[in-house]
Amino acid sequence: MSNFNHAIEFAVNAHSGYTRKGTGSPYIVHPMEVAAIVSTMTLDDDILAAAVLHDVVEDAGVSIDTIYKFFGPRVAELVACESEDKRPDLPKCETWKIRKEETIAHLKATRDSAVKMITLADKLSNLRATYQSYLRIGDAVWNQFNEKDKNLHGWYYSEILEALGDLSDFPVWQEYRWYVKKLFG
Repeated sequence: MSNFNHAIEFAVNAHSGYTRKGTGSPYIVHPMEVAAIVSTMTLDDDILAAAVLHDVVEDAGVSIDTIYKFFGPRVAELVACESEDKRPDLPKCETWKIRKEETIAHLKATRDSAVKMITLADKLSNLRATYQSYLRIGDAVWNQFNEKDKNLHGWYYSEILEALGDLSDFPVWQEYRWYVKKLFG
C-alpha cells in the first residue's frame, strides 16, 4: 500500500467523530481537500501523504514519533512543519498571533517547496470554507474563530500569500490570491 493510501486510512481514523468549524462537515473532508489541492502541484506520494496527515498532530493528538514510525522521516518532517505549537496551557485566543507569526517566519525561511505546497493547500481550503460561510452569514463568520478580528485574519492570509510567492505560477496560488482579495480587500 502506498504511503498516501495508508495516510488516508490513518487520517480517517484520527479525525473520526470530529467536524469542521463553521460547516459541521466531517473533519476528514478538509485534509482530503488539502491532498487534492496538493495533487495539482505534485504527485509525490510522501507529499500527498503529509498533506492528508497535516492536522493529525495539531488537532487529533497523534505524535510526530507515530507519524515517523508509520510513514517515515520525510512525511514526519513535513507534518511537523505544518503543525503549530498550540501551547495547550494558554488560551488559544492569547496565542493566535504568536502562532501565526511563527508560521509566517517559517515559510519565509524555508526553501522546501513541499512545505509551501501543503501550506498553500491548507490555507486555500480554509479560505474556501470561510468564503462560503461569509456568503451565508457575512462578517459574523469571524466569530467562529479563536481570533475574531477580520483585519488580523487579513494580515495573516496576506503574509502567507507573500511567503508563498514562489508558487505563483500554480493556478491554486492564483485562486488563493483571489480569495484574499475577496475577503480582505
